[in-house]
Amino acid sequence: MATPSREADPQQLSLFDASPSAPTSPEPAADPSRSATPGGARPPGAQVDALAPVAVPAAPRFHHPRAHRQVHLGEHSVGYEFRRAKRRSIGFIVGAEGLSVSAPRWVSMNEVDQALQAKAGWILRKLHEQRERADRVQASRIEWRDGTSLPFLGDTVIVVLDPRVTGAVLDATAEALPGVPRMTLHVGLPQGASQEQIREAVQSWLQRQARRVFEARCEHFAQRLGVHVRRLSLSSAATRWGSASADGSVRLNWRLVHFAMPVIDYVVTHELAHLREMNHSSAFWEVVRSVLPDFERSRGALRDEMLPALE
Repeated sequence: MATPSREADPQQLSLFDASPSAPTSPEPAADPSRSATPGGARPPGAQVDALAPVAVPAAPRFHHPRAHRQVHLGEHSVGYEFRRAKRRSIGFIVGAEGLSVSAPRWVSMNEVDQALQAKAGWILRKLHEQRERADRVQASRIEWRDGTSLPFLGDTVIVVLDPRVTGAVLDATAEALPGVPRMTLHVGLPQGASQEQIREAVQSWLQRQARRVFEARCEHFAQRLGVHVRRLSLSSAATRWGSASADGSVRLNWRLVHFAMPVIDYVVTHELAHLREMNHSSAFWEVVRSVLPDFERSRGALRDEMLPALE
């Protein structure tokens, strides 16, 4: 099953923790002789500098924390980790920390540099993708306070600290202004509650909702697929969305509760289909397609959407 954290490997890139961008050139000081006058006329005796410098933002730098070599790829400076390895060719990996290059001992550094230039387009594209992903991860971090928001079943819910309620109570207003979240989660905590208290209360509520939703969807799709779920349990695994055993046991990652129902239905169906086909053969995918003809769309959303960082 697809992995929530998308671990790094040579084919799939993981989160890139890029260093801050290089500082831009300072803006040139104003030249008194070129001060504007009414109508755009220049003061008498003013000299025209046709080649006046223009401040141009510097290209972003990418620097591996263990970099001991550097290369210029186009306008970009890339610091990369380099090591010798028992392999037949030069290898490139854009991983969690940046670019890593490995090469056989008999390959010269000049050949490595040439290979880097040849792969410059691919390397820069992947580095930019990972920087953008890092920005999205940072933006997805939840600040646990009154008024914070987080995704729930593909919608947005606003957390409201309300000591009048017990536990956590969802208020889904039928009518709301366009673009304004219609759901509020009233959490029975005082305004002075700590971030840890708020996080624990909201996370517990999310897990209860996950179990409720998963049980209903498992029952629905089990009937359609002709399978029997003997036991359903929640998982908080960092590397799997779900799993199924031949004895009818199914585990689903409770973080799926952030996604819209079509995505949840895909993961549920995926695991229940394994109760008929314990593989990923064409027969397995036909079982999935028999109840979800357009499952590829939901599978794509599962891969592309960003989970909120709850910690």
